[in-house]
Amino acid sequence: MISGDSKASRLFAGFSTMLVMSFFVTPAAAENPTNKEIYLYQGADRDPQLAEKAKKEGKVVLYSTLTVKDSTALIDAFEKKYGIKVTPWRAGQDKIVQRVLAEARAGRQEVDILETDGAHMEMLYREKMLDEFYSPAFKDIPPAAFPKHRHYVADRFAFFVMAYNTNLIKPEDVPNSYADLLHPKWIGKLGIEATDVEWFAAVTRSMGEAKGLAYFEKLAAMKPHMRTSHILIAELVAAGEIPLVLTALNNNVETLKKKGAPIEWKPLPPAFGRPSAVGLTKRAPHPHAALLFADFLLSKTGQEIIKGLNRVPSSLAVDSPLNKFSYELIDPVISLDERAKWEQRWSNLFLKGQAVKAAD
Repeated sequence: MISGDSKASRLFAGFSTMLVMSFFVTPAAAENPTNKEIYLYQGADRDPQLAEKAKKEGKVVLYSTLTVKDSTALIDAFEKKYGIKVTPWRAGQDKIVQRVLAEARAGRQEVDILETDGAHMEMLYREKMLDEFYSPAFKDIPPAAFPKHRHYVADRFAFFVMAYNTNLIKPEDVPNSYADLLHPKWIGKLGIEATDVEWFAAVTRSMGEAKGLAYFEKLAAMKPHMRTSHILIAELVAAGEIPLVLTALNNNVETLKKKGAPIEWKPLPPAFGRPSAVGLTKRAPHPHAALLFADFLLSKTGQEIIKGLNRVPSSLAVDSPLNKFSYELIDPVISLDERAKWEQRWSNLFLKGQAVKAAD
């Protein structure tokens, strides 16, 4: 039997050990958190602590597909607000993935934050290059902007919409559905961007694959004009060379409208978009600065800049005419796992068996 004094002594000793461990282990862990702990921290002191530690890191390295002009607008605003240097590298999505993976294989890490299309961000997630993160701006981002695993989030969208020339098509004649496009009056008067394989796959799947493929066979019989480049195809509508196109990007149409062109756009349900997303790397050398830049990009301030660049912001805190309709985002599985199948079908239907060429 253990005496009361002996039992108390042992309890005290155990308590003392816990205190020592708490004193020496917990503060040390708090001072040296992992990137994931930094990314997911939601304490009351998060924002001031993040800004302070990001400023100590002094810089952040960004890989992005944004044009130099557009990324410069965001970077200048961020640097002015926080005094933290942003080192950007601009490239196409394939080159960004290649560089990130090459750095990882070489055992080095340069990039902190990534901003590219959703399919390639999903590719990097599958390669375990990204960590989940939290931002206060998430409250204004629609659920569709997040993948289920939440390792990246859309900061901007590109929506596929129908565009038409308002001088050539009367308001009462504007199609309201995909079925309306099969009316004989549209034979030879429709246009489709020649690389929009993912849009074709998404619409087909939404209709039910067999029914969707049957629909697109009928649409192909309408002899649509196929042109490569979303900017070009919108310009052809504005010029009256093609009265109506199915896969314009609504921000391109808005640009022409602001210049006085006789063009308008309309989403046909189900409307689909493709996201460009932001993600943080697991081994970011400057994790606080990376998270602060993500906060800024997704904040109302950052999203207003995105809107001002004539892109479609993901945040509902920003009033934009370009995202005020029901939409779905194209499943990245189409691009990553099913591309060959859908590309072959697309080629057979619309390109006379020719390969799909790169677009803007």
